[in-house]
Amino acid sequence: MTLLFLALAIATEVTATISLKLSEGFTKLVPSIVVVLGYGAAFYFLSQVLKRGMAIGAAYGIWSAVGVAMIAVIGVLFLGERLTLVQVGGIGLVILGVLALELGGAH
Repeated sequence: MTLLFLALAIATEVTATISLKLSEGFTKLVPSIVVVLGYGAAFYFLSQVLKRGMAIGAAYGIWSAVGVAMIAVIGVLFLGERLTLVQVGGIGLVILGVLALELGGAH
C-alpha cells in the first residue's frame, strides 16, 4: 500500500506541474484548478507514505527524482522542449543520488 501511495503522490505531482505550465500564469481556469488540487493530492499521498513508515529522505528522494525525470520526458514528448546530453546526465545523477540514499540507509 505504501508504494501505491508513493506512485499516486508522484502521478498527482507530475499532473499538477504539467498543469502549472498549461495554466499560463494562472490565466486559464481549468489547468489552474488542476494545479491546486494536484499539489494538494500529492502532499496528501506523500503524507500517507510517511505515515506508513517510509523514511522521509527515501520517500522525498524517490518522489522528487521520479517526478523530475517524468516531467523532463513529458516536456520533450508533448511540450516541444529539448534535453541536452548534460541535462540527461543531470537527471541520471539525481536518480543515482536517490539510489545512494536508499543503499546507504540499508546498512
